[in-house]
Amino acid sequence: MTYALRVFYEDTDFSGYVYHANYLKYCERARSDYLRVKGVDQTALFDGEDRTAFVVRRMDCNFLSPARFNDELTVETDFREMGGARFELFQTVKRGEQSLFTAAVTVVLIDGRGRPKRIPGDMARVLRG
Repeated sequence: MTYALRVFYEDTDFSGYVYHANYLKYCERARSDYLRVKGVDQTALFDGEDRTAFVVRRMDCNFLSPARFNDELTVETDFREMGGARFELFQTVKRGEQSLFTAAVTVVLIDGRGRPKRIPGDMARVLRG
């Protein structure tokens, strides 16, 4: 799945390049959109009876090349695998065909007490598909 965005001035640092932490924000937006498109209503999960939520457990990031003000970027989000309470994604921030940033991401479903909770079967099928 692909998520498009443009680099705004506020995304850059004094060098004119995108500040490193903003790549994490771009990936977060793309992951949220990924779940929305798959039909997972994160608000309903948290507001529901079980009060569950997805959280990032781990990210392995590689900063490959800088983006600049006004660049048009895409974030590609690819499903990798699932097990129990977690699923793995691979995200790539690109300018055209050039990869600027990559992240291997582990996302975990937690309950209202912050403990891992098995991803329900119907949701697991949607996320895999």
